[in-house]
Amino acid sequence: MIRIKAGVPCGPRPRARPGEGFRAVVARGIPRDRMLRRRSRRESRRFRRALSIALPTVWGTTAITYKLACPLAQQNGLGARIVTSAVFFAVGTGLILQVRHTLLRELRQARKVAGAAQSVLLRPLPSRIGGLNIAAAQLSADRGATVGGDLYEVIATEHGVRVVIGDVRGHGLAAIGTVAAVLGSFREAVHDEAELAGVLQRLERAMVRHLRERARAEPPSAGPDPDSLVAEEFVTVLLLEIRHDGEVYALNCGHPWPYLLSGSRVELLARAEPLPPLGPFPLPAELPSTSCGPLQPGEALFLHTDGAEDARDARGRFFPLAAVLGEVVRIPAVSPQAVLKAVFAGLLRHTGGRPSDDVALLVLHNDPHRTSTTANHPMAHHVQ
Repeated sequence: MIRIKAGVPCGPRPRARPGEGFRAVVARGIPRDRMLRRRSRRESRRFRRALSIALPTVWGTTAITYKLACPLAQQNGLGARIVTSAVFFAVGTGLILQVRHTLLRELRQARKVAGAAQSVLLRPLPSRIGGLNIAAAQLSADRGATVGGDLYEVIATEHGVRVVIGDVRGHGLAAIGTVAAVLGSFREAVHDEAELAGVLQRLERAMVRHLRERARAEPPSAGPDPDSLVAEEFVTVLLLEIRHDGEVYALNCGHPWPYLLSGSRVELLARAEPLPPLGPFPLPAELPSTSCGPLQPGEALFLHTDGAEDARDARGRFFPLAAVLGEVVRIPAVSPQAVLKAVFAGLLRHTGGRPSDDVALLVLHNDPHRTSTTANHPMAHHVQ
């Protein structure tokens, strides 16, 4: 069986001719327009690098030439000094502008790379999964960072819609590796494991393996041994499974319980004592899921990380998340996007626009108007 990859030209592979190098052989197998685009990009990069070196050199050469060769620069009169100062001021201004332009270009490139990393790590969720209307957003506490220590994912499987939300110890760029390990394991395990407990066990193994590999990769003098690093790091995790009949089951490892938005009521989905976070202690042998009852049509679940409820204002007061949600649900036919917008607006006002921890919010709304003909939606039947 022949597998054809999109964008790869088909046909016989080019063979080397006598005296022909490897690059020439490869070039003959690439379409001419693609080669021209690659050559144009290479030339553009070379030009930018040469320009970034040439401009400061020109400015510096101008200043030195004026000082050594211009007769006016050798005079001590007031007019000569003013002209000399003006020349060096212009040269300094040009250098500063050139450095600023270079730094801004590098910053834009770094943000572009960070945005691409975020789209892969915390990929944008579709607006509808398995009969649920979805809205999610994440805010990093680190200025300039688009990815933080919070994670979430929603996937429709044959077992129902499975959801994860978690919070890695610490925040910002240092937590990205652990976020990637947990999310990667979850995206595989939700399809392979029939029970929610099996998914949680897979997440624990993935996290411990990641931390051990990270500890071994560091120099011996840079930190503790792998076992102590595993003991110090942890991640809170909440797993939800919304089955085909609308019943909700949960496994909670140290994470805040979500809020159930039902009509004008706002209440915690469950009040059971959660398990310890993943990392410091091994999971118990038995992992019974918590039954949270059905998610009725028109109801919604509001999931969040502790950065939302622990946010403080200038006086040290915590953000009143439940009260804000209570105001939002009074709005007729409120959408998941409207809930997120109201909560984030209130959170930024409360913290003066500078939250001290990462914040992730996720809203799952059981659409009462969904139809049973939607493909790949295991919750396509109305909940009675």
